[in-house]
Amino acid sequence: MSNQAAVAIAILYRQDKFLLQLRDNIPGIVYPGHWGLFGGHIELDETPDVAVKRELLEEISYSPPILSKVSCYTDAQVVRHVYHAPLTVELNQLVLSEGWDMSLLTLEEIRQGKAYSVKAAQVRPLGLPHQQILLDFIDKFSRNFT
Repeated sequence: MSNQAAVAIAILYRQDKFLLQLRDNIPGIVYPGHWGLFGGHIELDETPDVAVKRELLEEISYSPPILSKVSCYTDAQVVRHVYHAPLTVELNQLVLSEGWDMSLLTLEEIRQGKAYSVKAAQVRPLGLPHQQILLDFIDKFSRNFT
């Protein structure tokens, strides 16, 4: 049996911006104080498809009309099942239930690997795996995000 954690995460986009969560800045969590994609651990006996939908409802009270699997990223610690969906509501219609902040980041902010948070009142870095996943996605679907 593998010691890898399994997570399901979602790339949510609106026009040419991407919704990211600023993770809480507390010791002991993965990438504290970093921007990352919404999602989380896959529960026992739960499929990645079910997990990503549950996590989006728990974290931002959002249920995408369409959710498609993009890819799977695996390293020594974690298997990340990556999905994508359009964000079909305004940011103020989302309810942030987990994390420090959320924001629609531009392509430039993603490429730079950092973005300003209103709630933190400072520029915070993107988690490196999340930045790479977004850059790969943008590259793959560049005709939609340029």
